[in-house]
Amino acid sequence: MAPNNPEAPASLLDKQADWLANYQPGLRVIEQGVVVSIGDGISWIKGLPSAAIEDILIFADGSRGMVFDLNRDRIGAILLYETDALTSGTTVHLSKHPLSIPVGDEFLGRIIDPLGMPLDGLPPPNVAGRENMEKESPAIIARDFVHNPLYTGIKIIDTLIPIGKGQRQLIVGDEGLGRSSIAIDTVINQKDQNVVCIYVLIGQKRSAVVSTLEILRTHEAFDYTVCVVAEASALPGLQYIAPFAGCALAEYWMAQGRDTLIIYDDLSTHARTYRELSLLLRRPPGREAYPGDIFFVHSRLLERSTRLNAENGGGSMTALPIVETQQGEIAAYIPTNLISITDGQIYLDDDLFVSGFRPAIDITKSVSRIGGNAQHPSISHQAGQMKLDYLQFLELESFTRFGQRLEASMEARIKRGRLLREILKQDRLAPLGSLFQLAWLTAFNEGLFNQAEPKDIAGYLELIDQGVRHSALTLDSSLEQWRSGVSDWLNISSKPPA
Repeated sequence: MAPNNPEAPASLLDKQADWLANYQPGLRVIEQGVVVSIGDGISWIKGLPSAAIEDILIFADGSRGMVFDLNRDRIGAILLYETDALTSGTTVHLSKHPLSIPVGDEFLGRIIDPLGMPLDGLPPPNVAGRENMEKESPAIIARDFVHNPLYTGIKIIDTLIPIGKGQRQLIVGDEGLGRSSIAIDTVINQKDQNVVCIYVLIGQKRSAVVSTLEILRTHEAFDYTVCVVAEASALPGLQYIAPFAGCALAEYWMAQGRDTLIIYDDLSTHARTYRELSLLLRRPPGREAYPGDIFFVHSRLLERSTRLNAENGGGSMTALPIVETQQGEIAAYIPTNLISITDGQIYLDDDLFVSGFRPAIDITKSVSRIGGNAQHPSISHQAGQMKLDYLQFLELESFTRFGQRLEASMEARIKRGRLLREILKQDRLAPLGSLFQLAWLTAFNEGLFNQAEPKDIAGYLELIDQGVRHSALTLDSSLEQWRSGVSDWLNISSKPPA
């Protein structure tokens, strides 16, 4: 109360008088529980008979928890925030509020934990809105078809496994094959594309978290990105709610009609955290000791990613969940669950990685169920021809291992396929634009690379990149214009494919 404001005391007295005048005595019931035991990120509580699953608990010492399991005589809760003073005998109350996170444009460029608290050393953003972490996915009648492309900047993905805004595309592969690199490249490529990005890091080592954040900062991606971090040392409860916190942030911008991209890195760690919490709370285990509802946990998360129709704002949330395999076993429990939920997968193969083909994407095991609907018609037309050539090459190449003599036409196809494989190689942190994709596709389909050697491909692609940067051509330009432009950049006459 400011001492130089003489009206303040009178105003306060008036409020007190109004409160006393309108006070009505009545029965007030307050439930109070008591902590029985605590450890490993969970707490057992007696009391609170009206508690329900996912209710938020407030402990007397300031800790926070969420009801996770209900028994006849006690409650199992996961801890979301824990103080050093929390011990058995601490009293507990229900908050009567669902789990939520503050939202707003002020979070762009920030690093936060799943509760919305800053981890970057800056003060908390001053935002007024909040979004519930648990929400129903949009109804079918509120959704629209996925038809607008979301470019990753990676040649093999944008041409052969296209992703659309509102799609859920799984990235699957063993550890160390570049799964996170694909996600980071995609985020970097959204610069100046009016796409808000949310990068969720779940249960990763601090060194990996710092590396990811530094890459995003170096490439100026923080201007349109918010990072939700629950590192390996965080409470298991925070790791569990991390993807739901990121999803709530993305839904806030999607409801405003904006396009969003969310990365879940990764859901294998999330599943293991959920299994850990469930076993500690003595839930019955299922396959591979995972609880029976692990499929529901991930499906209710990923089903919230969609494209809304115009009546509901027209926003979109594109999800790129990442899942880890062991020794390439794509048929394991969690990968197969996520494959059945998502709209396609990008599979990274260890043999391709070792052979030097990077990104090590196995096109025979990768698929996008949206397909050409998420591509510009010009790119879709050119990519269709190229994909057929590449698949035929992969089939023919297997026969060359037996040392058989091939016809001249077969040898020409194999040479053309090897050139294509060289074209599809790409360094990480070097995303490429859609015009470049259409340019090299046109050059390849028109046979402009037929006389080249694999060692010459990098130089040709550099000429194409320079030509695109200084050209007035657009995706809507005619094939004749693109054919003429690419021929001029390469200084090669158009030659039909052999």
